[in-house]
Amino acid sequence: MKITKAVVAMTLLSAFSFGASAAELINSEQAQNLQAVGTITVSGVAGTPMDIRQQLNQKADDKGASAYRVIEANMNNTYHATAEIYK
Repeated sequence: MKITKAVVAMTLLSAFSFGASAAELINSEQAQNLQAVGTITVSGVAGTPMDIRQQLNQKADDKGASAYRVIEANMNNTYHATAEIYK
């Protein structure tokens, strides 16, 4: 249940702009026609969904991805998120 809430929160934040980031947060339906090229993960202490999204954005950009989809997220006192990246 917590994973679902975290994924939903991060998806809702996709409406916000985070500067000149090239990678776009997408959902499962949007990913159906794209080729996955790997995964990225972020983790830390006391992060907000916006912090997590910014970190995922940065890692996806660093890997040259055009899009990413969150496939796992856990938020308690610490957080961990995994995303599939697409070119």
